[in-house]
Amino acid sequence: MFRRICSSQLASLAPRQICLIKPSALGDVVQSLPLLPILKDRYPEARISWVINRELTDLVRGHACLDEALLFDRRGSWRDWRRLLGELASRRFDLVFDLQGLLRTGVMTLATKAPVRVGLQTAREGSSLTTNCVIPDTGRNVPAHARLWRVAEVLGSGDSVPKTEIQVSLADCEWADSLISALPRPIIAVHPGARWETKRWPVEKFAELLRSSTRSWGGSTLILGSGGERVDAERLQQQLGGLASPIRNLAGQTTLKQLAALLARVDLAISNDSGPMHLAAGLGTPTLGIFTCTSATRSGPGGTQHELVSTTVPCAASYCKTCPKRAAARLACLAELDVGRVWHALQRLAQKNGVVSKVDLRRSAS
Repeated sequence: MFRRICSSQLASLAPRQICLIKPSALGDVVQSLPLLPILKDRYPEARISWVINRELTDLVRGHACLDEALLFDRRGSWRDWRRLLGELASRRFDLVFDLQGLLRTGVMTLATKAPVRVGLQTAREGSSLTTNCVIPDTGRNVPAHARLWRVAEVLGSGDSVPKTEIQVSLADCEWADSLISALPRPIIAVHPGARWETKRWPVEKFAELLRSSTRSWGGSTLILGSGGERVDAERLQQQLGGLASPIRNLAGQTTLKQLAALLARVDLAISNDSGPMHLAAGLGTPTLGIFTCTSATRSGPGGTQHELVSTTVPCAASYCKTCPKRAAARLACLAELDVGRVWHALQRLAQKNGVVSKVDLRRSAS
């Protein structure tokens, strides 16, 4: 039976070794990054480690408040798994936070043998059995960003401003600057991909949206994505081929830190519910998030500078990775969310962040 943990209980601790267990995914890791300065400020003498998927290591590597990244290979061998568990046991952690709450992270948490092992109320697959403390008000109906920030609140730092810090090299900054220096503004970064088919708003609709923005405001378009999203990126580039404005397709051509450098420099970002959406929003770039099978309230980024638009079909926010419907009802969420509604959201985003003027908006509406 776990116990609820409160600020006074954490305040009485003096840990020397702290571990954050949050291996994935990209968006979740981005939303957890603001906890690092909170932990370092509360426990300045402690050494802080983070268990993270190998392919996401660049997000945390070099962070001023992190001492060590412990790499988890999701597709690794049993030898890799035993090595990680051995490392976790050898560190003698005093305080562990399992922010993932899955079977594998529960095994990691148990392996630390830490006297204080903290979890969230969203823990599943039996992982709650490996923690001995739980942070209250962290249920599934609490927005993900607010749920993670509850860690800061119980540490007495809830009034702090969340800061997403990613250590980007000078070379990566210079690369990004050289790429966009000659491009006309506004520069819009668009990520048309997503792992789930139910999250992927149609490429044709992205193209229509970007044709509207280009006709109204000019500017430039950067198409972003992973190597596995190149097909959709290339389709989008082809459909935008008739535009006079510059289009750069960078899908599969950027490291995570280069992606961060770019997203920090563009004027607006447009994305399905995905890791790049959270990365752009976390870095302070005004972001338009498109939500179909997931909830904008539960899964969207925090902050009033962003715009989140959702489908209104009855099964919206079902969190189904593949559509269970058949025939005409299949992927109705993608069909129902029309370009006009997303275009109005993009106009609002541009106006409230000063990217375009009211005159530009009146012209684009006429």
